[in-house]
Amino acid sequence: MSPTSSPLHGRLAVVTGASDGIGTVIATRLASLGAEVVLPVRSPEKGRRALDALRREVPDAEASTRTLDLASLDSVHALVTELRGEGRPVHLLVNNAGVMTPPDRQTTSDGFELQWGTNHLGHAALTLGLLPLLREGRARIVHQTSIAARRGRLREDAIDATPYDAMASYTQSKIAIGLFAQELERRSRAQGWQITSTLAHPGVSPTNLLAAQPGLGRSRELGARRVIRLLSRLHVTGTVASAAEPAVLAATAPASSGTFFGPSRLVGGPARPIALWEPFRDVGDARKLWDLTIDGIGPRFAV
Repeated sequence: MSPTSSPLHGRLAVVTGASDGIGTVIATRLASLGAEVVLPVRSPEKGRRALDALRREVPDAEASTRTLDLASLDSVHALVTELRGEGRPVHLLVNNAGVMTPPDRQTTSDGFELQWGTNHLGHAALTLGLLPLLREGRARIVHQTSIAARRGRLREDAIDATPYDAMASYTQSKIAIGLFAQELERRSRAQGWQITSTLAHPGVSPTNLLAAQPGLGRSRELGARRVIRLLSRLHVTGTVASAAEPAVLAATAPASSGTFFGPSRLVGGPARPIALWEPFRDVGDARKLWDLTIDGIGPRFAV
């Protein structure tokens, strides 16, 4: 396939969390389809390694890094300002980055519980801040949720529960992502923004979310990750590569294919369109979440 005949030739894609794991695979797959890929990263060294890995797979790829710490709204605003200053339409935005269950409560630089602030608010601020470029590119936006969000509903008292409950906070951040995706799609249709908001979930795979992460206060990998690694080898759960495919499908499938994509089994299997989970269907919760989000991120990212 020649570069000019590639499905995503001439398209600009921004992929968060692309410095390792699922994100690197997503960015590489989009580059292989012809997209120019921007990798916003917190660690320059990890960003360089991710670019090297991407270019080994796609030698002629157009790819670059930018600086982004989703746990800082100042950092999000700086990236938004940089990209808007460049003035190029954004055709794909994949909100993939995330943190999971730090053992002790931590906060973002803006004072939000870390998982809520990083997984949801940081990505919401990035999406809304880039809205002019996304509208110009008639963009597809992919929001990465988790099987943790398949049950329950939005609960303000669980977002930052006292005492700290790591899994409850993680679940709330992932429910928020699903509700935000749905509300963004509704508002785009109502207001003629000409963007498409989709959801994906990766199933279960041995990514670094549960690895040793001293920065999160986790000195060793969780036992669950060792179990998942074994189940992945036995093809019960997914691999890192297969777990990236729902987001790639969400980014590239025809709009008529649906708005939510995941593995064919809850924990793994080929990517396909799936039914929207119950927690994401409540329009009232979605509107409440939108208002909470706007209050949280502040006027710099106002629509």
